[in-house]
Amino acid sequence: MPTAEAEPWEYTLYIPHDIRAVTVSRRTLRLILTMHGLIRLVDTAELIATELVANSVRHTAGPAALRVRWSAGVLRIGAWDADPEPPDPPQTWTRWEEAEEGRGLALVRACADVWGWHPLARNGNRGKYVWCDLVAA
Repeated sequence: MPTAEAEPWEYTLYIPHDIRAVTVSRRTLRLILTMHGLIRLVDTAELIATELVANSVRHTAGPAALRVRWSAGVLRIGAWDADPEPPDPPQTWTRWEEAEEGRGLALVRACADVWGWHPLARNGNRGKYVWCDLVAA
């Protein structure tokens, strides 16, 4: 089985505007990490990817993509969507317990070592990329 210390790699899963894409993304991510010997990161990575993809599907009207990259001991998980507007800031933990929605980025912030977002424009298409890093210990 390959080890996590291998050469850098990257996968992109393009997904339609369909809530079922969240499950497909989560299962695909589990398979990718397992095949690359990163099983210890699977649970946290799945939670993060689920939140990022769910936000992309729920809050935009177009397609999305899940991007997973491994390089130098860092796993970057990101979601692209066609909406160039910034994500709402993560809620604080005191409000998180009471909220019925909007907890996704608070979970991402709590689980990831670092997270962020930036607008994207390619081939005339606009959107944003929300990402986070997990450092393999």
